[in-house]
Amino acid sequence: MLETFIKLLVMLLATNGAPILVAWILQAHYARPLDLGRKLQNGQPVFGSSKTWRGLVAALVTSCVLSIIFDYGIWFGLVFGVLVITGDLISSFIKRRMGLKPSDRCRGLDQLPESFIPSVYAVNVLGADWWWAVLLALVFMLLVILISKPLFWLNIRNRPY
Repeated sequence: MLETFIKLLVMLLATNGAPILVAWILQAHYARPLDLGRKLQNGQPVFGSSKTWRGLVAALVTSCVLSIIFDYGIWFGLVFGVLVITGDLISSFIKRRMGLKPSDRCRGLDQLPESFIPSVYAVNVLGADWWWAVLLALVFMLLVILISKPLFWLNIRNRPY
């Protein structure tokens, strides 16, 4: 079961990290926002400029490829990736309502929706105990916080958190 936990953690980290890596490689190329620049009545963007179509594609491709490699199948990977993106968009939507800019830090909200939602799906499909979803999300959050500064030092992330 430890192997399954590690595979799911790798899927979470890679699926969430793929958009950051692709943004670093492609810079401004193909950086069309998912919300197409639309703003709500209060003038705030729906998601913000950092949530792009290229990031969505990068996350889905990464999730599907890893899911195939780990013998979970492409459909598991597709659903897992969609849930990662959904969680990320939920947190971005909430952050915009709070008046936070794209990439502003909001510890917990930045990591938990994008990790807990797909983890709940994964543990249900794979028949693991429910607490695995909680543990996966918490370990994911800790690892993301720990690797954020080194990614900033390597100029892969724009901010050190």
